Amino acid sequence: MIRKAVLPVAGFGTRCLPASKAIPKEMITIVDKPVIQYVVEEAVAAGIKEIVLVTHSSKAAIENHFDKHYELESQLEAKGKDELLREIRDIIPNDVSIVSVRQHEALGLGHAVMCARPVLGDNEPFAVLLPDVLVDGDGLSQNDLAGMIKAYEDTGHAQIMVEDVPRDVAYKYGIVALEGETPEAGKSARITGMVEKPATGEEPSTLAVIGRYLLPGRIFPLLAETGPGAGNEIQLTDAIDRLREEQDVAAYRMKGDTYDCGHQLGYLEATISFAKRHPKFGEGFRELLQRYSGEA
Repeated sequence: MIRKAVLPVAGFGTRCLPASKAIPKEMITIVDKPVIQYVVEEAVAAGIKEIVLVTHSSKAAIENHFDKHYELESQLEAKGKDELLREIRDIIPNDVSIVSVRQHEALGLGHAVMCARPVLGDNEPFAVLLPDVLVDGDGLSQNDLAGMIKAYEDTGHAQIMVEDVPRDVAYKYGIVALEGETPEAGKSARITGMVEKPATGEEPSTLAVIGRYLLPGRIFPLLAETGPGAGNEIQLTDAIDRLREEQDVAAYRMKGDTYDCGHQLGYLEATISFAKRHPKFGEGFRELLQRYSGEA
């Protein structure tokens, strides 16, 4: 069972400025929880027990969010605010550990993943979850990350989560080329190539990489040998291409929905989706939507 995950959270979140000037973009809230908490909950629901945050000195708020706050807990307990006390104590289960490592320079996603190597080692597979993207598994018997983990364990092949996108927007994404037909949702197919932001009409498929990876420990030595690529950064996709020369890498086609929370409209869309079904605020939010829907 894959039990470890890396969450790269060291970026400055320039797409979210000015909101992210003083607050980490991962701490901007969707209804009543920061986006990073949803991503951690996704990992925990899939069976992850050890989470490595690859962070930066300006992101202490993320680490503090998952740490104990004894003074606040004492205040809530003294005032009888038991529901709030449970909520902050239950941010992560007791059997899940979160540790942080620093990425001192912004040298790319591949470099960020490499920063977790001293903690994870080279002998175990692990997940990588990019917190820019919320993957919503509402209504599914298991979330897509759990489905990916099962596919990895059944086949032994590294997995990259993909989403079917309209062909006219494929140029915005990293697109995979597959061996054979496009798999149905919840299934995997072998990747034969990946193209970053292909020219319109030249996309090999409409399956876009959306920020979830399951990788063997072998990726670390390959990353260590990977030089700067696009943007003069160490790219995770370059190391995955090297991995494909040694072993199969598969695309897992997701079942759920995604929200790009690295962009303001993505935050708004996620807020609407999650708020409509929120157990405490859902009814009131739906009434607000009805009230303002005629003013669009």
